[in-house]
Amino acid sequence: MGDWIQLTADDGHTLAAYEARPDEGARGGLVMIQEIFGLTEQMQRCADRYAGAGYHVVLPALFDRVEPGLVLGYTEFERGGKTAMSIPPPQMLIDVGAARDVVKSAGRVGIIGYCWGGTVAYMAASGQLVDCAVSYYGGGIGRLLERMQPKVPVQYHFGADDGFIPPEVIDQIRSADPIGEFYVYEGAGHGFNCDDRDGFDEAASQLSEKRSLAFLSRYLRAEPL
Repeated sequence: MGDWIQLTADDGHTLAAYEARPDEGARGGLVMIQEIFGLTEQMQRCADRYAGAGYHVVLPALFDRVEPGLVLGYTEFERGGKTAMSIPPPQMLIDVGAARDVVKSAGRVGIIGYCWGGTVAYMAASGQLVDCAVSYYGGGIGRLLERMQPKVPVQYHFGADDGFIPPEVIDQIRSADPIGEFYVYEGAGHGFNCDDRDGFDEAASQLSEKRSLAFLSRYLRAEPL
């Protein structure tokens, strides 16, 4: 079970964050980025799982730039999307940096994000804010390819039946990041890792988390960022 903390970004903005620590020494730091629904209980449980695997995790409330404490239901796609898109990317990445600064004492720092957060993770990797990134079904990545490419290792997870991310977009991302690690899960749709959503796919979720943990173990060590 984690704790709620306050972060202060470089521009003075304050935001809430959910922090989860391992029981013993950390294997590295991990910034976790939400879906478009805010810091839901499911996202907090996800942070707890990665802390249980040995990582010092901080999940920043990026929606605090628009409406502090905003958490949406899983049917509120339109409001969530509008809220996410209203946050200027430079400010969003400043908030990611504030979360990174909390966990960097644990060693090297990775980022993992889901849905909108998967796109944010790609942006952080392109800005070299972290040492590696894991992106789950980042639907906005395709729109970024011409102006930014990752500068650190990235692992990508997509559902083969994702109605928001067609196969040709996945192929475009592969071409833009030829050294990226890509996994596409047959029968899985968008949001397949969220066990509170109708589209949850237990097999894909478990396999993807196993692969994510192996990837993080490979690139994160107990060395300062």
